[in-house]
Amino acid sequence: MNGSLPVAAQVDLRRQPVEDVLKRVEEALHVRLDRQALVRKRRSLGGRTERGTWVRVERRGFERIGSQGWNGTEAAAVLHGIAMPEWYQGVAWREPGAPVMWRADELELMPSPPVAQGALVLEAPDLPDAWWEALNASLDALADQRTPRLATPDTVTITQEQVTRTLGEVFPGITDTRIERWVPAHADLTWANVMGPEFSLIDWEDWGMAPRGLDAATLWGNALAVPALADRVRQERSADLESRDGRLMALFFLSKVVGPHAYDEDPLLTPARKETERLLTELQR
Repeated sequence: MNGSLPVAAQVDLRRQPVEDVLKRVEEALHVRLDRQALVRKRRSLGGRTERGTWVRVERRGFERIGSQGWNGTEAAAVLHGIAMPEWYQGVAWREPGAPVMWRADELELMPSPPVAQGALVLEAPDLPDAWWEALNASLDALADQRTPRLATPDTVTITQEQVTRTLGEVFPGITDTRIERWVPAHADLTWANVMGPEFSLIDWEDWGMAPRGLDAATLWGNALAVPALADRVRQERSADLESRDGRLMALFFLSKVVGPHAYDEDPLLTPARKETERLLTELQR
């Protein structure tokens, strides 16, 4: 990111009027969106169309758009071996008078809903063995591919320097934070972005090269409030999570839970502290 870029004013699309945006998307993509089923998040919108597809709309400030652009959803269309929506078309435009870009993508509508409405889960979902098999096949296929893109989890480009700085601030006892292997990652593998009971993986806007284990650690960390589910993720993705890179990525996730912004009401906090102790011990062996 270029630090000299103007910073866009923060807007919460859950509260802002969006009808003008929706009309522009409909005209550009030649679709009609179902207003009654519209999904509104802080910086994105999603909705069904009359032709049985899904449209995702996102607002992003210039300061969150790096040199590679932000067409991750479109760029992911070249990936293979992954259970994910097919990409059909997209449109992007600049917000007049503001350092802000809008983007809308029309995609295949997947048959199952998200496993959770938010990033984490508080109750164990009923996921068949076929779901876990498809998850493993998709993540393994993703890791075997190559891309010049860099992953941008939370819209921030992940780098060795960022990993070292983040871990050093929260876990100063870790002196070796060097990542050995970088692989393509989804970079936002939360329970809101995996569908079930039929597995598929949505929201590809931030995918790219990342430390091995980032995806597994994100899914695992967001399951810590349901110990049996977290254990299943750890079991299924053991090759990633038990590697040194995977342990560092697990701590990278946990740093956001147990670090300076920790709060007592967080359902992840108690299990996260326990897992932090385990991982620090393992890394010091």
